[in-house]
Amino acid sequence: MQSAASFLYEPVDTLKQIGEDIWIVDGPVVQMLLYGLRVPFPTRMTIVRLGNGDLWCHSPTAFSPALKEQVDSLGPVRHLISPNKIHYVHIGAWLKTYPGAIAWASPGVRERVIKQKMDVAFSADLRDAPPPEWGQDLDQMIFAGNLYLDEVVFFHRKSSTLILTDLIENFEVSRLNKVSWQYGFLLRVGGCVEPDGQAPLDLRLAFCPRKQDARRSLRRLLDWNPEQLVFAHGRWCDRNGAEQLRRSFRWLQ
Repeated sequence: MQSAASFLYEPVDTLKQIGEDIWIVDGPVVQMLLYGLRVPFPTRMTIVRLGNGDLWCHSPTAFSPALKEQVDSLGPVRHLISPNKIHYVHIGAWLKTYPGAIAWASPGVRERVIKQKMDVAFSADLRDAPPPEWGQDLDQMIFAGNLYLDEVVFFHRKSSTLILTDLIENFEVSRLNKVSWQYGFLLRVGGCVEPDGQAPLDLRLAFCPRKQDARRSLRRLLDWNPEQLVFAHGRWCDRNGAEQLRRSFRWLQ
């Protein structure tokens, strides 16, 4: 296996503006379990500057002083978002640097933090509608129907950007091949390669008993008619977002 650095979306730990008042930060590679194997995954955070100037940080990546300097230039960090129960690990480090920030818990993440004995203090919970703190800037919903993982999905109105985490993973074959052919094979089998990346196979299977609930959630996403889609893992979509959504959720049709 070649270096996991082949999978980095460089430059890492760097603000990349993708619309008015919205940025992404590509972080370092992390090791995650995939079908029982530990494999490298690239990471990505999304930052939104709210109308009042506060910063809203979705799935924070690994903290670094260099990244802090850039983020501080945008405004005060106020909201740290765990969009699902497997995206929370770095929130504790961000809270230590920004003790005035609010850590928002996705469904099930509080229990997972206790089980994993992690030092993350959540003080508010995400629900199926946005709270007053960002309701003017972002819409949100819990994507329903999964037996294992409830993901909270967000829509940034000003930039027409849908912010997803693991419901779509969209890896480039060229990058996969640089890591290892075994890794590429696993992700191809899982259906997580561009241009039509989907949720991983195990996550899709966990929707089977409640697909009708998932279809209703998908209709809500399509009603937002996003132009851009941002994913935590893989190549994000900068145009024709609604069309990409339909392709990536073809397994629900």
